Amino acid sequence: MAAPVQEKATPVSEPSVRSLTLGKALNLGLRTAMEADDKVIVMGEDVGKLGGVFRITDGLQKDFGEHRVLDTPLAESGIIGTAVGLAVRGFRPVCEIQFDGFIFPGFDQIVSQVAKLHNRTLGRVKVPMVIRVPFGGGIGAVEHHSESPESYFAHTAGLKVVSCSNAVDAYWMIQQAIQCDDPVLFFEPKKLYHSGFMKAEIDTAATPEPLFASRVLRRGTTATVVAYGPSVKVALDAATAAEEDGHSLEVIDLRSLSPLDLGPVFESVRRTGRLVVVSEAPSESSLTAEVAARVQQECFYSLQAPVLRVAGFDVPYPPAKLEEHFLPDLDRVLEAVDRSLAW
Repeated sequence: MAAPVQEKATPVSEPSVRSLTLGKALNLGLRTAMEADDKVIVMGEDVGKLGGVFRITDGLQKDFGEHRVLDTPLAESGIIGTAVGLAVRGFRPVCEIQFDGFIFPGFDQIVSQVAKLHNRTLGRVKVPMVIRVPFGGGIGAVEHHSESPESYFAHTAGLKVVSCSNAVDAYWMIQQAIQCDDPVLFFEPKKLYHSGFMKAEIDTAATPEPLFASRVLRRGTTATVVAYGPSVKVALDAATAAEEDGHSLEVIDLRSLSPLDLGPVFESVRRTGRLVVVSEAPSESSLTAEVAARVQQECFYSLQAPVLRVAGFDVPYPPAKLEEHFLPDLDRVLEAVDRSLAW
């Protein structure tokens, strides 16, 4: 396989603290990673001249060239397969899956090749690649554009799975995922890309949190609410609303879905005695189920109520006009908190 011709961009001097949306933070994180390592290659459908359908890769092809930002054919299995070849040759490809529901044509490549090569070769071959997946609902899209397939991959040994929920994490986590020698599925909440709610001041000179670690976003004493990706905003909104009723909710962002870092969750539940887990994905055989099972196993004698889950329903994702009834919202989270407190 011939190695692509490498082109270096001239780094642009930027202030160390910048206020960015989640989408702009991802763009800056990708740019920073590409400036630091000319083996980082971005590839996917319309990621070059268009800058991606969500404009996350906007300007990268202009600055780094067509040999480092590749517009690919509409073939997810081809995108993933090509990235595997690049990864085993020493490159660090970053693949964009245009929409979450489009990942399934590449599913076999991911679970049979990407996840298995390191083990199959007894550790001799590494597969340092990132698969970026805009996921979740809330944008009024058509079928196959609002899925939450993260449980498939979190269940697959050999893959790392993470999800950012805010601009600061987006900036740092995408760089850390690219630097990881294991393949990483990077789930991005598409409805928060350009949301002002998750806009934040990013200090590019700071020391980031570890990639595979959860984080307490808000301290509380009444109950613990755990979420990830797009559901983190819902959990934070619920915590703010619960204050009016005198309840103090502790909110934890999982961030890493595989491996799960549940130490902070266990510590929180041992104090509050109650747990609500929130996710847009359907509840059956999901990450919310895994968190609930693990917490019951580790914190059984601390629980004052059953672990409750607020999730998408176990049906195919509905048409856009019905999605507000499908997605976990403020009222459903607060109702679960009330049920837990009434136990």
